Amino acid sequence: MMLSCGVSTSSYRVPPIVTFCHNNPHQPTAKHGESESVVTRRALSLLATATATATTTTAAFSLPILFSDSSGRRSEASAAATPQFSDLPESGGVKALDLRIGDGDSPVNGDKVAIHYYGRLAAKQGWRFDSTYDHKDETGEPVPFSFTLGSGKVIPGIEEAVRSMKVGGIRRVIIPPSQGYQNMSQEPIPPNFFDRQRLFTTIFNPTRLANGEGSTLGILIFDIELVSLNHL
Repeated sequence: MMLSCGVSTSSYRVPPIVTFCHNNPHQPTAKHGESESVVTRRALSLLATATATATTTTAAFSLPILFSDSSGRRSEASAAATPQFSDLPESGGVKALDLRIGDGDSPVNGDKVAIHYYGRLAAKQGWRFDSTYDHKDETGEPVPFSFTLGSGKVIPGIEEAVRSMKVGGIRRVIIPPSQGYQNMSQEPIPPNFFDRQRLFTTIFNPTRLANGEGSTLGILIFDIELVSLNHL
């Protein structure tokens, strides 16, 4: 079965059944005033957190890669048969998979860069919450997203991903919550109100954050193409 975003449901591993034994020293115990259901819920949250990174990486392989070719037509490409994500140095845990190595310059702080991207939310089974290909000018052409590298206006994970790219390159990145959205004013911001509301109410859901899901709710998957840069 395929989800609407192109993610196969077989890519998502279901956590095993957890049996809680009264004589298990590692079993979470109830705090004063807590019911068994609260303890069970907290334990399951910890289990989900422990398996989230592996599950997200597996899911990231299943997402289609969609970018325009030289004629301006969008096409789907496949990652390598045995793709390998790698940790970007000093990025706070951002993982990257280069789908195409660019042949242009690499940006430095202060450069104005333009990128095309597809942004997806891992907590919503790879739901695509935004894409620059949906941002059209008056002629109907997609408009790249532009920002100044190092300005701090964009989520850190995107800045770190772009910093080591070359113009013309395409990279898929898995961005942990610490390098993703910390507030609702960080760019890129989905222009559609309902997409924006769904994104932020998921990431900043107070109940789920209180249940210990903060390390999984805000995991983002971005496909980024570095279109151009301008040394200012």
